[in-house]
Amino acid sequence: MQIHHTIASLRAARSQAGRVALVPTMGNLHDGHIALMRQAGQHADCVIASIFVNRLQFGPNEDFDKYPRTLQADCERLEAAGVKHLFAPDETEMYPQPQRYHVDPAPAQVSILDGEFRPGHFRGVATVVLKLLNIVQPDVALFGKKDYQQLMVLSNMVREFAMPIEVLPGDTVRADDGLALSSRNGYLSAGERAEAPRLYALLSRIRDAVRAGDHDFLKLETEAMAELEACGWAPDYIAIRRQADLQPPVHADDPLVVLAAARLGRTRLIDNIEI
Repeated sequence: MQIHHTIASLRAARSQAGRVALVPTMGNLHDGHIALMRQAGQHADCVIASIFVNRLQFGPNEDFDKYPRTLQADCERLEAAGVKHLFAPDETEMYPQPQRYHVDPAPAQVSILDGEFRPGHFRGVATVVLKLLNIVQPDVALFGKKDYQQLMVLSNMVREFAMPIEVLPGDTVRADDGLALSSRNGYLSAGERAEAPRLYALLSRIRDAVRAGDHDFLKLETEAMAELEACGWAPDYIAIRRQADLQPPVHADDPLVVLAAARLGRTRLIDNIEI
């Protein structure tokens, strides 16, 4: 695997790479990331991964400074997964001057759910991903379903800018007890880690209830929030939404997804399940 720290080096390698799949990450890789890399290899001649902890998508009181940087271990995992090239720029390479041009996603897409609780987050995500897509110019880009709203925002961005890129989703990878794998799971204490699977269990219960015909969505959401609070969580939201645009359901046959975000101790966890 070749490691590139500059745009010029990456572009020179990409020109000889054939059909390319890009998997952008912030590093501190887990099995979910590796599953995306292997999935990417099924759709391209060459898989390019990127590792860049993007300051633009972190709020002023979030964990940019303490976000784990584990480049050496990440490189070993990427090479074992068949990744051919890693783009690992520093901030000076990605932002040689303050970024003055940004992607502002549609307010209806980013003023809800995670966007409500992390203002500016998706602006930062969309801006850096557009920049990475311009740098790498892949044929395919892969993003995980765990970040469901992010996947929607980025898919819409690629489509509305008419970028010649196929966006593919990757299924959420879970621990044996159901907890969605996340780079932030490492922040959990032992006691919090034992409690954390409750989030997935609640989402599964809501999914099963809706499939069984319970369409009192507000009751399902409210009861789940109350259970989390009773067990020491600080939930931001649990919401049943349309898969297509994450707006409240309108029609009985709308494909649905239930999404959640909640703090357990100092760690914010997100998850979702399609219904």
